[in-house]
Amino acid sequence: MFPIRDHNPSLKKPYVTYGLIGLNIAIFLTYWSQLQNPQFINQFFAEWGMVPIRITECVNFNQYYTVFTSMFLHGGIMHLLFNMLFLWIFGDNMEDKMGHGGFLLFYFLSGFAAGYVQLLSDPLSYVPVVGASGAIAGVMGGYLLLFPKAKIDVLIIFVIFFRIFPIPAWVMLGIWFALQLFGGFTPQDGAGGIAYWEHSGGFFFGLLFTIPLWRRLGGKAFWNKTDGRPPNPEAKYKLIKSNIPTVGNRR
Repeated sequence: MFPIRDHNPSLKKPYVTYGLIGLNIAIFLTYWSQLQNPQFINQFFAEWGMVPIRITECVNFNQYYTVFTSMFLHGGIMHLLFNMLFLWIFGDNMEDKMGHGGFLLFYFLSGFAAGYVQLLSDPLSYVPVVGASGAIAGVMGGYLLLFPKAKIDVLIIFVIFFRIFPIPAWVMLGIWFALQLFGGFTPQDGAGGIAYWEHSGGFFFGLLFTIPLWRRLGGKAFWNKTDGRPPNPEAKYKLIKSNIPTVGNRR
């Protein structure tokens, strides 16, 4: 189950969102051909990814730059594609409300906050942390605050069954956040994987950083105008629920 689009069109061109997506893809392409080269990729991620113990050790405070550079690295093409999909769905509306410069600042602040939450959760880890997930989680947290009842089209795949369901943003994002918290409290083997606390921290701080904007827009009065739905006219799609037939067993 994953989101594919929302029904919340932006009124302005989201140049920053497009730029961030393009930059992430461009950087990924510079080392994509080396992903199957363990010696190169391990050294590359160790240098440019965020390795917590290299920051927490007093002699390596100069490694703080990796909190920033790690936000533009991805461990594989699916990692990149899913992150860019989430940024494309939720980023344009946040940029629409915050403005181009404000959204860019918000994105990086959310990414920094997410990185430090992950750092505090496992300060002695030697495993590099890479990905834009923390910053994008902040975008999702802010989106939840501003548009809790925006419709999100979610694709559900079960074996050969495909179906698209529109659900409220608070349901989809709430479930996602709960899964990150659950993963964070689940013991990890330390060999690497999903940075759950980075996701949770980014989401929380993204919501927190959006509160001033929400209050400036009117707070609860902003919600009451449209019952928590986007103030823009809702996007209409020809395909809401898929009509892909299921295939029965032959006898």
